[in-house]
Amino acid sequence: MNQTVNAGNEVRELTCPAPAKLNLFLLVTGRRPDGYHLLQTLFRFIDLQDTLHFSLRDDDAVHRCNVVEGVAEAQDLCVRAARLLQQETGCTLGVDITVDKRIPMGGGLGGGSSDAATTLVALNRLWSLGLSRQRLMQLGLQLGADVPVFVFGENAFAEGVGEELQAYPLPEAWYVVLFPPVHVPTAEIFSHKDLTRDSDSIIIRALSTLHFRNDLQAVVCNLYPEVARYIAELGKYGKAMMTGSGACVFAEYQSRSEAEAVLKRLPQEMRGVVAQGLAKHPLQHWVFE
Repeated sequence: MNQTVNAGNEVRELTCPAPAKLNLFLLVTGRRPDGYHLLQTLFRFIDLQDTLHFSLRDDDAVHRCNVVEGVAEAQDLCVRAARLLQQETGCTLGVDITVDKRIPMGGGLGGGSSDAATTLVALNRLWSLGLSRQRLMQLGLQLGADVPVFVFGENAFAEGVGEELQAYPLPEAWYVVLFPPVHVPTAEIFSHKDLTRDSDSIIIRALSTLHFRNDLQAVVCNLYPEVARYIAELGKYGKAMMTGSGACVFAEYQSRSEAEAVLKRLPQEMRGVVAQGLAKHPLQHWVFE
């Protein structure tokens, strides 16, 4: 995180990271009367990240200064997060936002949600709002079910629609993360007739003994064979699994060198990265008043 301070000791600019996440498992355990699915999952932050730049405005305008392909400015979760904070607090300041995207969109890595969370945390500081972490998490839930965990700032066991969080420390690990060249619409998967919606719930203390799975994976693989092919190829070198509602897939390794060796063995057209698991979100240490 970088910041620019003027002569009056006022923070005018912030540059902040927005890391991706993996779902180390994902179970669909039921469905609420309002149609939202009940989940259990284990969130892991990784060092694949977007970078967001915030410049303070003295009027109340909120602008995204660069084009993000496929995302109109008014629908951008960063812009929506900023305007939600203004509505919540009555803040009359504004912001110019530039988003450097590295996390693939629509891949189950939580890039949009992470960007929204970083916006909430950054503007809480830039606008001197003094909102608590818990209040920012509540606001984040209005933007999307994955936003609260990024504000929470720790790897976490999650229940409910993903907002009931318990910190869950994870050991150091490295991941090969692959980006199949397909876009998987989340709504299509959650509404599919073949989706498993009655997995048995698990308890947090049993996690270390479980064989993890993603209940959305079978439906995605049937609809998008390319995802199944990527899982099969990566699965030759360890347990491979889809993250979120897809399409990105990953496998875990004990060292960077092991992960890099696996990535080199995969077919050349398979695009992906080696990423390190993070112990905490890079902004988790920020003090909330």
